[in-house]
Amino acid sequence: MMKLIAALGAMVLATSAMAQMPDFPASFKTQEITTNGATIHIRVGGSGPAVVLLHGYGETGDMWAPMAADLARDHTVVVPDLRGLGLSSKPDAGFDKMTQAEDVAGVLDALKIAHADLVTHDIGNMVGFAFAAQHPERVTRFVLIDAPVPGVGPWEEVLKNPLLWHFRFGGPDMERLVAGRERIYLDRFWNEFSATPDRFTEESREHYAKLYALPGAMHSGFAQFAAFDQDAIDNKAVLAAKGKLAMPVLAIGGEKSFGPMMATVMRFSVTENSFQKRSR
Repeated sequence: MMKLIAALGAMVLATSAMAQMPDFPASFKTQEITTNGATIHIRVGGSGPAVVLLHGYGETGDMWAPMAADLARDHTVVVPDLRGLGLSSKPDAGFDKMTQAEDVAGVLDALKIAHADLVTHDIGNMVGFAFAAQHPERVTRFVLIDAPVPGVGPWEEVLKNPLLWHFRFGGPDMERLVAGRERIYLDRFWNEFSATPDRFTEESREHYAKLYALPGAMHSGFAQFAAFDQDAIDNKAVLAAKGKLAMPVLAIGGEKSFGPMMATVMRFSVTENSFQKRSR
């Protein structure tokens, strides 16, 4: 776990210092894995125990490049784009997080990886949680960064936060409103959820705006949020059926974002001995 914490710190420093989009090391390979009704674009590199990095909304797996470079020195690093986002396929359905968890399982099966550490951010937290809850034997350690999990802990209170207006923003009319204006829409996230917005560079903004302007990408993004009600039902059901997560869990909340709320959320879903809290 300490290795992952150090790598997270290195990622933050590298991202804030770079004026250009960081690249994955040349040793990383890209691959398309068809599984569970979707084609998942992944980057994979390094050797050793496996670690899976799951991105959030407004970005893609590209966000992990600095951390992946560090971890690849002694890990096999697997970085997917979530279904519907980045260079993964844009299916019509399957954006509930239990389905996307099976995307992750299919990717690991294709790579012949039995178990892995899991590091997740934002929507990636929700997919990672569903994967860890359904396949606890495949997750050795779990790090979640700065986003709640539907149906877990004070979820209904979280939904009342006016900063989370986008959780209920979606549908055909909203897609029409943002069509051709993806950059304007995404800037709201990058500005309002950043302690220092200018550290998210213009090149990064243009890079992700182009990816989210791909056909079907904004529809898929809205579908990620539209699935939250079902995700809440599914998460409550799987915790009732299988019990709390028992693998080591680290919840990280940024001072200007979810902060200690990450600990509050995760304490409802993990055994006491498995949990660590860190706020910045």
